[in-house]
Amino acid sequence: MNNLPTTLELLDSLLAFNTVSSEPNADLIMWVRDLLLDAGATVKLIANEDNSKANLFATIGPEDQRGFVLSGHTDVVPITGQHWSVPPFSMTLKDDKVYGRGSADMKGFVACALHAALKASPMNLKTPLHLALSYDEEIGCVGVRSMLDMLAMAAVRPLMCLVGEPTELNVAIGHKGKTACHVSCIGRAGHSALAPQALNAIHLASDLIQSVRQLQTQLAQSGYRDDDFEVPYTTLHVSNIKGGVALNIVPDLCRFDLEIRNLAEDDPLALLQIIRGDADRLVDVARQTVSEADITIELFNSYPGLNTEPTAELVSFVRSLRESGRLHKVAFGTEAGLFANELNVPSVVCGPGSMQQGHKPDEFITLEQLNRCDVMLENLMEHLVKGIVCDEM
Repeated sequence: MNNLPTTLELLDSLLAFNTVSSEPNADLIMWVRDLLLDAGATVKLIANEDNSKANLFATIGPEDQRGFVLSGHTDVVPITGQHWSVPPFSMTLKDDKVYGRGSADMKGFVACALHAALKASPMNLKTPLHLALSYDEEIGCVGVRSMLDMLAMAAVRPLMCLVGEPTELNVAIGHKGKTACHVSCIGRAGHSALAPQALNAIHLASDLIQSVRQLQTQLAQSGYRDDDFEVPYTTLHVSNIKGGVALNIVPDLCRFDLEIRNLAEDDPLALLQIIRGDADRLVDVARQTVSEADITIELFNSYPGLNTEPTAELVSFVRSLRESGRLHKVAFGTEAGLFANELNVPSVVCGPGSMQQGHKPDEFITLEQLNRCDVMLENLMEHLVKGIVCDEM
């Protein structure tokens, strides 16, 4: 490919696309597709129902061999309510830092991966390189599922996967799983002056939330622990609570969202069953006076954790691509758990930048981190040319 764009030039273009999860990513994906097609890559798009969003899976090298996946998401979190000193959807280079929404999380890595793919296109790779770009990761690894379905049906599945979320190029071998639910509590409306004759749905929700908090306390005090995590136990979290119309009306409906972020040793569905049991007991008591009382719990999103063994061949291989670094586990979730659990593709998380900068105003990534990632991927290319990735693969 003539006039190969630099990583910084690619990042400049990527940051200009407003790909907040509520917005389409199609323009970005089509731009990437055209770059890769011009370089001779094989590109597959997996679009959503209205074609406003799409995943991209590209291959450089032989298509009948198992390849190495560089995986990243193209969506970013909103800027709503944040005060930026630089334009969020364009690149600002200042003091060896690149500012812009998604610079760290994770268009910086996407730019490095795209640069590596373009650079690899004229090489005679014996082991192929795959580039996997997904949508709607920030709302629960939603978009990548259709790409995984495609790969599950493919004649040749990937060999291994590196997810480039920002880890300051340390190799992360684990993250927690996530399970998210909508909870609806049904009471009976009434005049607040006659409150005992009604059933306050907010009170019913509060009782269930107290049960959730008690379960959280048990997990923190006597549950499984993994001290490799910043929070070393499974957590439960309640948010987005809504209920009531007016102060003088006893509310008959209260809704909230429930989240479980679990260690590999904890089964989130088993924990959810405990919460359902508490909800059933609360409803049984409430129905003694109000027949329509109810609590429903609807699971709307989940993804598995990642728990790659530190002795895995993939781990030592990825560590060999970098100058230095440490093994660790990250608090945030990624598609790595899905690649590992649904496709049985060994996976790790390793990318430039820090999540300390993610989701904040004036998000940035340093030039030093981008340069180090470029070196890591150049080292990867040398192995792919030789066709030797991991001895046991």
